[in-house]
Amino acid sequence: MSVKDIAQEFTRLCKEGKFEEAGQRFWSDRIVSLEPMDGPMARSEGLAVKAKGDWWYQNHEVHSAVTDGPYVHGNQFAVKFTMDLTPKTGERAGQRLHMEEIGLYTVQDDRIVEERFFFGG
Repeated sequence: MSVKDIAQEFTRLCKEGKFEEAGQRFWSDRIVSLEPMDGPMARSEGLAVKAKGDWWYQNHEVHSAVTDGPYVHGNQFAVKFTMDLTPKTGERAGQRLHMEEIGLYTVQDDRIVEERFFFGG
């Protein structure tokens, strides 16, 4: 598959709310996930990326999600995610929030080997 094909299929699954399926289908076994924060979830690798996603969905109620893109350049593509959610834990627990982030994905050998997220200001 071309990077464009992977980007389009990955994004299609996300638009359908099938985020976990998108990851399972396209993540490399050695994927690296980078979040713009400090702490244990700032960098995840391999199976820990799935565990991070599982934790996120267990600790947030998602009211709506919109996925825009993909935007392809070379061996990378970007996707914009906009979510209306309520954290279940932490200092903002119970507060409904609007979140925007960009995911930048790097593809190698038909697999996503890195995902890097950028949060809106």
